Amino acid sequence: MNKLNHVAFIMDGNGRWGKQRKKGRNFGHINGVNTVKKIVKSSIKFKIPFVTFYVFSTENWKRPKTEINFLFKLITNYFKEELKTVISNGIKINILGKINNLPIKIKCILLEAIKTTKNNKMITVNLAINYGSKDEILSSFKRIIKKKEKITKKTIEKNLYTKNIPNPDILIRTGTHKRLSNFMLWQLAYAEIYFLNKLWPDFNERDFKKVITDFHKEKRNFGSI
Repeated sequence: MNKLNHVAFIMDGNGRWGKQRKKGRNFGHINGVNTVKKIVKSSIKFKIPFVTFYVFSTENWKRPKTEINFLFKLITNYFKEELKTVISNGIKINILGKINNLPIKIKCILLEAIKTTKNNKMITVNLAINYGSKDEILSSFKRIIKKKEKITKKTIEKNLYTKNIPNPDILIRTGTHKRLSNFMLWQLAYAEIYFLNKLWPDFNERDFKKVITDFHKEKRNFGSI
């Protein structure tokens, strides 16, 4: 049976889910946060050490400012209201992306979450915020050159946001689209990819368990026979 260390999620479909119910995109984002909470709980239940959620991409800055502000407010409010619960559940928070380029309010609350959960060991939850994989890889090369190191696969990986984190074994994308959207392009080289024909707020533990069951049955060759 394949060992499962890390599951990554592209949480597509929140806005469409809200619009389908004639309550607007923001209503979908609110329910998307609830799904994240449920999936983290399920991940702990399934004893998965690492999960990563694609929260906000470098391309998402093209969205309407009102929607961006609402998304950031959701994240800020979540940590204000839930940080004690996060700590008590043994959840370690880690951020992937250009955190220094975020508005000061959300940057401070994310740094506080990282600091106060750094010793937690039940599960590591990576939040990809202001994240773009091409920028991440380019940044890795720049750091290697600055340190005058030799460019190898090992040094590239050592300078990615995900250093010391195992590459995802599974990528799950909801929302009907079948693309990676500039997400973990280096790290997903040998991940098993599952595109689901349902929107993120409808994704549940039963869907998650089915993917995991299929993953355990998969023959993973990594280039060999």
